[in-house]
Amino acid sequence: MADSDTPREASPLLLPDAIHTAVRPGTALLRLVTTQSREGVLDGAWWPRTRNVETELPALLGALTEHLGPITRVGLDASAWNELPTRLVVDGRVVRLDSDPVGDDTVLITRGDNDHFALLVVPPGTALDAAREAMARAVRADNVTRAAEILVAALPDLGEGGEAPA
Repeated sequence: MADSDTPREASPLLLPDAIHTAVRPGTALLRLVTTQSREGVLDGAWWPRTRNVETELPALLGALTEHLGPITRVGLDASAWNELPTRLVVDGRVVRLDSDPVGDDTVLITRGDNDHFALLVVPPGTALDAAREAMARAVRADNVTRAAEILVAALPDLGEGGEAPA
């Protein structure tokens, strides 16, 4: 039996192969669970290609809206993005952007008034394997690790300001 024919036990930190290979800049992985508490729980991960909110956020919000319904607010750390407008129009709907000191490792998404989702943000320019590892950890159902800790573990050379080395 060839190595490729040998069944592998899935590591709890790795995504299934088909999903794992699909991870690339511009990808979001989600575990869609609504919760009002943001303490140590991530609902997914996002790997934007750039730090340009107006370029990157509409694709993410379009994908989220398809699964969750209309998104009303997004909380971002203004210091982590090139420019942060107060609102964006996505698919004909106005989405408010709040400058929150959440850290550049997290984006907070609000649907309606009470459904909140926290996504790990993998820095643009992160190496593929490191991004995959961080995203896989973030979407684990039993994950209680904060986004910053996941990034430090996956990206030990994370530079100042949250930028991954190029």
